[in-house]
Amino acid sequence: MTEKHPAGIGRRQFVRAGAVTGAALLGGGGLAMAAETTDPAMASGMSAEDVVKLLDLEPNATCGFVRVTFTSPLSIVPGGLPAPFANGRPLGSALYFLVTPTAPVRLHRIRNGQLYHYYLGDPLEVFMLHNDGTVEHIVVGPDLRAGQRVQLHIPGDTFHTARLLGVGHWFLGGSTEWPGVVPAEDVEIGDLDALAAKYPSAAADMRAIAASVRDVVPPGGPR
Repeated sequence: MTEKHPAGIGRRQFVRAGAVTGAALLGGGGLAMAAETTDPAMASGMSAEDVVKLLDLEPNATCGFVRVTFTSPLSIVPGGLPAPFANGRPLGSALYFLVTPTAPVRLHRIRNGQLYHYYLGDPLEVFMLHNDGTVEHIVVGPDLRAGQRVQLHIPGDTFHTARLLGVGHWFLGGSTEWPGVVPAEDVEIGDLDALAAKYPSAAADMRAIAASVRDVVPPGGPR
């Protein structure tokens, strides 16, 4: 149970590369449905389409629907960090991401340290494939009594994937990264067959999440 690299991908192109029909990705048919959420956004009748429009999100090849909200204007100079960041990076970056039953977090990793934040909606079930061969399963969501987390640290170079829980509406979260992401160098799509073979305990979940994507976003552009 262990894995290494496919190929570097870039950040803003991924948002563009995901420009498959948003409506198709937002459609129903969920995975792993659980208890009804009491989230105020859901109670107010806000839909995934509403969130996409209000936050100006775009289809994305790795994280459902995304908008990059911050890239630090300050940079770490070349040589100021060890490999793989030795050619320099922004100090940090951040984005919104929205997940639906047919637009999950697809199997990928970034080289940078990453922190997921819960904002609104249903919980998100995250599978992290650690480099030591272990698989960690964590739910990001509002129910602290049930052990859900409102923040989740994903170490750099960790392949991960995630799907919606709850009643199958949507999850709105954020991601902050350090150093800031340079997509062409830092984002990498996972090889499903290779990772399923190396992490057999998570293979069925990885394949189910991949199969839930209503329209396949062609790999090859930035996040």
